Amino acid sequence: MTAVGRRCAVDGAVPRRGRDRRARVLPPPAGRPRITGDAPSVAVAGGGVAGLAAATCLAERGVHVTLYEREAHLGGRLAGWPVRLDDGSQVTMSRGFHAFFRQYYNLRGLLRRTDPGLRTLTGLPDYPLRHSRGTYDSFARVPRTPPLSALGFVALSPSFGVRDLLRMRPAAALPLLDVRVPEVYERLDGISARDFLTRIRFPEAARHLAFEVFSRSFFADPGELSAAELALMFHIYFLGSAEGLLFDVPREPFPQALWEPLGRYLTGHGARLRTGSPVERLEPEPGGGVRLTADGATRRHDAAVLALDTDGLRRVVADSPRLGTGRWRAGIERLRTAPPFLVSRLWLDRPVRADRPGFLGTSGYGALDNVSVLERWEGEAARWAARTGGSVVELHAYAVAPDLDREAGQEALIAQLHQVYPETREARIIARCHEWRADCPLFPVGGFGGRPTVRTPDPSVVLAGDLVRTALPVALMERAATTGFLAANALLERWGVRGQTLWTVPPKGRSAALRALAGLGGG
Repeated sequence: MTAVGRRCAVDGAVPRRGRDRRARVLPPPAGRPRITGDAPSVAVAGGGVAGLAAATCLAERGVHVTLYEREAHLGGRLAGWPVRLDDGSQVTMSRGFHAFFRQYYNLRGLLRRTDPGLRTLTGLPDYPLRHSRGTYDSFARVPRTPPLSALGFVALSPSFGVRDLLRMRPAAALPLLDVRVPEVYERLDGISARDFLTRIRFPEAARHLAFEVFSRSFFADPGELSAAELALMFHIYFLGSAEGLLFDVPREPFPQALWEPLGRYLTGHGARLRTGSPVERLEPEPGGGVRLTADGATRRHDAAVLALDTDGLRRVVADSPRLGTGRWRAGIERLRTAPPFLVSRLWLDRPVRADRPGFLGTSGYGALDNVSVLERWEGEAARWAARTGGSVVELHAYAVAPDLDREAGQEALIAQLHQVYPETREARIIARCHEWRADCPLFPVGGFGGRPTVRTPDPSVVLAGDLVRTALPVALMERAATTGFLAANALLERWGVRGQTLWTVPPKGRSAALRALAGLGGG
C-alpha cells in the first residue's frame, strides 16, 4: 500500500465516491493520528461487518487488536464456506444474497481498504419486483434524485392505479416526508409497519412490491416490525438520498472478494485473528481493562468491542456477572431475534431463461421472497454454469414460522420457484444446499428505547452491530459498519487519537416544501 493510501485510511479521509452532493460528513473528535508510546490492547469479539470495521479502524492507528470469531471464517452473516457437490465441484456456500447499496458509504469505505476502486463489486441493472397477480415493478428507469425518485416510482409502477391513489390518506403518510433520526422513533416506533401502511391505505399490491420488501430485509414479518424502521428505509432510499435504489453485488463469493483480502490487510497491520474462538466471558478489572475468556483461555486487554449477534451478546453478558449495571444487563436480556429464514441454493442441469434477472423480489408466491440467478454476476457460479450448461439459483424465505417442518418448507420453496420460472420444472437438481438460520436482530414495535447504544456503563467496553441503537440514518449492513467505526472511535477518543470519518445520507428530508408539508401534520 502506498504512503498516501495508508494516510487516507488512517485519518479517515477516504474519498467519497457517491453521487449525492448532500451526503453528510461526520468528522471524529480531534486527536493524534496514531497511538504513541505503549499501544493499548483491544479485543474485538465478532468477525462480521461490525467487528471487522472496528478492528480495522483500531489496527490502522497502532492499537494491538485481537479479533475473536466463533466460526472458522470471517464475515459473520456475510460469511461463506467451501462445499463439495456430488459432481465433484468445489464451490462456496453462504447465508444468501446481500445488496450493497450505493448509500452504504461506511461499509464501502471499509471495503476500499483492500479495493480502492471497488472493482470487486458490480452493479445489477435492475431490481425488479413481481407479484403472483401479474404486476411487475422495476427501478431501472426510476429517477434517483428526490423527490422525483418517489414520484417516478409511483408514476411508472403498475401497482398504483388512479383509484388506489384516490383512496390513500395523504395526511397519515406525512411522517414519511420528513424522516429524522431519532425523532422518527418517537413518532412511529409504537406502531407496526403493517398497521402504518393500513393507516395510509397504501395499495395492497404496491405494499407487497415495495414496502414489504424493505420490511423483509429485516427478516421480520411486517406485523412485528416497527414502522419507524420502515420509514427510515423509505428515507434512505427514496426521499433522503440521491444514490437511488439500484445496488452492487460482489463479483466472486464473499470470502474471496471481501473477507480474505481484509483479513490479510488486518494481519498486515499487526492484528491477530483467532477464528474458531467463541468468546465466553468478559470481566471488567477494577483499575480498568478487561479479562476475556475464549476457548478456555483468559487474556487481559485494555478494552473490548462486543460485535456479536443478539444471542451471542445475551450469552456473553449473562455469563459475565460483573459486566455493566443491572438495568443495562436486563435490557440486553430483553433483546429478541427475528424469526427463522431459509436460503436454498440449487445447482441445476440446465439454464434458466436468458432474460431472467440476476435478482427478483417476489410476493404472493407462498414463502418465497426472492430468486437470484448467481451466474448473472458471480464468477464462481458463472464458471460452473459454463462448464456444465446449467444454472445456480438461490431462493430466500424470510420470517418463516418457527414450527414449520423444514423438509416441507424446502420442497415448498422449490415448488414456488417452478411457478415463478416455469422452465425450472424440467431441470434436474444436481446439488442443493439449504441453510436455516435464526440469528438476525428483531426491531419490534416499541423496542427502540430498549436497544443498547455503542457506549456501555463500562468505558472499557463498547458495542457494535446492526442491533445497536444509533442516532444516525443507517440500517442493516451499513448500521453494522457504522457502529463498528463508532465503537472504535469511542475507544480512540479515550486515548487522544483521531478516529474514522463517517458519512451518512442527509439526516432529514431533502425537499423544504415536503418538510413543511410534513410539519403541518403535527407530531
